[in-house]
Amino acid sequence: MILNDEHFMKLALTEARKAFDEGEVPVGAIITIGDRVIARGYNMVEKLNDSSAHAEMIAITSAFNNLGAKYIPDATLYVTVEPCLMCTGALYWSKIGRVVWGTDDEKNGHLRVTGDKWPFHPKTSVTKGVLKEDAIWLMKEFFRTKRK
Repeated sequence: MILNDEHFMKLALTEARKAFDEGEVPVGAIITIGDRVIARGYNMVEKLNDSSAHAEMIAITSAFNNLGAKYIPDATLYVTVEPCLMCTGALYWSKIGRVVWGTDDEKNGHLRVTGDKWPFHPKTSVTKGVLKEDAIWLMKEFFRTKRK
């Protein structure tokens, strides 16, 4: 089996589906080091009654705890939707090596605020659009069911 960005984004989409099933905005995240998943998270804002309980924040905290470290420069975050400004700040301070997301979030993503300014740690690289259509479909389906 080839473990590539699509493979890991599928795992993040599995986390997003957990959020969907619990009535949360369907965003999922995983963090890897090499081919090993070290943390997972999905939105738990409603469940925890905590507006900071985003998928990325859950996964980052789990990664820190798993590794016993406050920095994760060798790690990659896979998240189904572009991180918001809060999550981008946490990713900056984590010194994460790489961030991969599925779809942009024109309404709440960090790009709406940061524009062309680099919000991540200088050594962080970004890949966008991995399984974008799957991430878009899940978000649209979630909000379609909410409008019924």
